[in-house]
Amino acid sequence: MSLIDEARKVRENAYAPYSNFNVGAALRAASGKVYQGCNVENVAYPEGTCAEAGAIAAMVAGGDTTIAEIAVIADSPKPVSPCGGCRQKIAEFAAGDVQVTLATMDGITHETTVAALLPGSFDADYMSRS
Repeated sequence: MSLIDEARKVRENAYAPYSNFNVGAALRAASGKVYQGCNVENVAYPEGTCAEAGAIAAMVAGGDTTIAEIAVIADSPKPVSPCGGCRQKIAEFAAGDVQVTLATMDGITHETTVAALLPGSFDADYMSRS
């Protein structure tokens, strides 16, 4: 099953009673294992979680820490893009050249990379003192 298919499947489990905007994400870790996540809203809007964050949390809980590729899907007119916070979360666990597939439920896809989504990302190099 492709990452888009995995993301499409988990999207059905999203909890989005306020926006009705279900999102699914699936990533393949460097180990080859696939992890999924869906958005989970909360009546206190900023307390919800994004699909990408859920997939990353599942990956870390599963013992992996490197994203080899990731896909995100939603029922939108154009391929859905991760929010800024999720772009930073993805960049924490993925190299800049990692493939990101953005998709719609109608089958439109857009291929990009982590670096293209988050140019000039804040990374661990900023935290070290030489």
